[in-house]
Amino acid sequence: MTLTKLLPDDVERLAERVVAENKVKGRKVVLAESCTGGLVSAALTEIAGSSAVVDRGFVTYSNEAKMEVLDVPLDIIETFGAVSIACAWAMAKGALANSNADVAVAISGVAGPSGGTALKPVGTVVFARVVRGAEGEPEGELKQFGQTSRADIRRQATICALELLLP
Repeated sequence: MTLTKLLPDDVERLAERVVAENKVKGRKVVLAESCTGGLVSAALTEIAGSSAVVDRGFVTYSNEAKMEVLDVPLDIIETFGAVSIACAWAMAKGALANSNADVAVAISGVAGPSGGTALKPVGTVVFARVVRGAEGEPEGELKQFGQTSRADIRRQATICALELLLP
């Protein structure tokens, strides 16, 4: 069997836009992914010509990986948890610091079907974006995708992360 399409149409179209628009701006991107497990990086690298835009991607699924690879401080994880804007922002900062990219996006969340809590139910995903040289407050966002399937939560998180990579 020959596979001609790996991604859903909506993800592929958005990834094409991210690659094309960042290429025009001369921007390189880096991803720090947890609950998406590399899906955002996979979406981008599925697009021909993505090497002009994608610097690298980090899949830091465990807390240890977040600390070791992205330099996320232990006190952030202990105080706020891995699914927090503080952690996502630290992940994005670490990805940018450990890359040659111009913009970093980080994703961490609870894809389910288990692992949720009253404060962070299944479907809770946090995002952060850091732009090299940009001053000011960190950009972060918490989204509740609801009690849907693991695949749907990860797809929605991938779309949100791709949107954050648009210039």
